[in-house]
Amino acid sequence: MNAALDLKEEILALKKQRNAVILAHNYQTGDIQDVADHVGDSLGLAYLAKATEADVIAFCGVHFMAETAKIVNPGKIVILPDMDAGCSLEQSCPADQLEAFLTANAEKNYYVIAYINCSGGVKALCDVICTSGNAVKIVNHAPPDRPILFVPDENLGAWVMEQTGRKMDLWKGNCYVHVEFTRDSIRKIKLEYPDALVVAHPECTQAVRLLADEVCSTEKMVTYCKNAPVRDIIVVTESGMLHRLRKECPDKNLIAGPTDRCACADCRYMKMNTLQKLRDALVTLQPRVEMEESIRKRAEIPLLRMLDQSI
Repeated sequence: MNAALDLKEEILALKKQRNAVILAHNYQTGDIQDVADHVGDSLGLAYLAKATEADVIAFCGVHFMAETAKIVNPGKIVILPDMDAGCSLEQSCPADQLEAFLTANAEKNYYVIAYINCSGGVKALCDVICTSGNAVKIVNHAPPDRPILFVPDENLGAWVMEQTGRKMDLWKGNCYVHVEFTRDSIRKIKLEYPDALVVAHPECTQAVRLLADEVCSTEKMVTYCKNAPVRDIIVVTESGMLHRLRKECPDKNLIAGPTDRCACADCRYMKMNTLQKLRDALVTLQPRVEMEESIRKRAEIPLLRMLDQSI
């Protein structure tokens, strides 16, 4: 315990020395969330960092999130505690494959909507970005006379089609964590807590979404749980979210949604970041996330378009 406290104190001292801001995604471990200046979703954190006077952004999340922070904050140093912290969604849609697909289907004149869980190279190829929280609004704003290609999450895309009635072609990608939740695993936990409400992330499969009382983004889960009329709530998303929810909703009994093989779902990529790696990154200012400026500028355009359409 003393070693952990010493490490935390060293991180806080280094943060001050480096004029850094520490950002932690909702899926990070509790100890990282507790040392962070801000905890939230990837896009919100990137813009929170922009509003600070920090010279350094220490982004505790996965690679595409730190890259998004660099797109939004080109003049700041962005470090990621573990550069191998990737994302199955980002990996499912390499920029060169998307570019080849769009070239091969140029006659369709796709309007490309990219979920933010993708690389900067993919962002640079799309027309507009969306988050799980604003995807419905972004799709409703899409030109009615152009077919939509939604990348890279087919489950989020399918949910958005259900909400909007707008047909889209879906890239065959998914979050390996969220597809581990099954109808049977959620039904089983509901038997243990028959009066509980179920809140699920839209990256889950349709079979799981149909069992949920609410389907929403991680940020909206906070509001939902605070306002829920019952004490027991089953939370069907990555396990790290429970730490934040339990801090912000102390009067609720928040239950991790199980999978068929375990009591909760951990993202192996999110859990690659540790306090020790964060401390080391602040010492060396490495690993550092860099982007070719031409790609960064192109990737920023659909982000700004998203902000215009989300107002």
